[in-house]
Amino acid sequence: MKILIIEDEIPAAKRLEKLIFECRPDAEILDVIDTVEDALEWFENNNDPDLVISDIQLADGISFEIYENVEIDCPIIFATAYDEYAIKAFELNSIDYLLKPFSKETLEKSFVKLEKLIPSIGSFEELDLSSIVKGVSSGLVYKQRFLISKGDALIPVPTSGIAYIYTEDKAVMIKTIEGKSYFINYSLDELEAQLDPKDFFRLNRQFITSINAIAKISQYFNGKLKIELTPTQEGEVIVSRAKTPVFKNWLEQ
Repeated sequence: MKILIIEDEIPAAKRLEKLIFECRPDAEILDVIDTVEDALEWFENNNDPDLVISDIQLADGISFEIYENVEIDCPIIFATAYDEYAIKAFELNSIDYLLKPFSKETLEKSFVKLEKLIPSIGSFEELDLSSIVKGVSSGLVYKQRFLISKGDALIPVPTSGIAYIYTEDKAVMIKTIEGKSYFINYSLDELEAQLDPKDFFRLNRQFITSINAIAKISQYFNGKLKIELTPTQEGEVIVSRAKTPVFKNWLEQ
């Protein structure tokens, strides 16, 4: 497997090379590129590799500029310290999206995913990239964390640490499982689309809950349900009669 690395941090590039050879000892590293400009020149003067492993934020710009200006037919694994680029990544030839720092095990999963998508192992020419992008993006673009601004601080909050999300005085707030509340600059509609529906459910116009935050479910009048969340929420949280069957099905998944 011939691999091109696009990474502008020398320690990160060296660590990635080490992980690649631990996962695939027979891999060949064609080159390590650290800028958008050099990458564009490389693709103009070389045949496509079998795989590109690409950082997103480079010294002279965003690596998406490379793939929007040259036509390549090989798959890409994107690696970055930030997750806000996930959806954009899957509009390109991406087969996976790794958040730094990632481990050997995480990279190995990406290689396995790639090889499963190849009709016969090693036959990259037969790879149907359009179907890969469609299939991968349908299951892997859900948010893994949010970066919350609070005063001068930036606080990463993983989705696994979110108990529920609610509206308060027209503001949207995250409540963590530890009971902390943070303002977030998204609407509930936007968040509903970005959160994994296996783990989160839109109870009503004011609440999205994690499955782990549901403390008690009680029958309410007219076929509705009353939900008690943990940490304790203010006011009643009601699931409508129309939404009750959908909610019950979600709980049984």
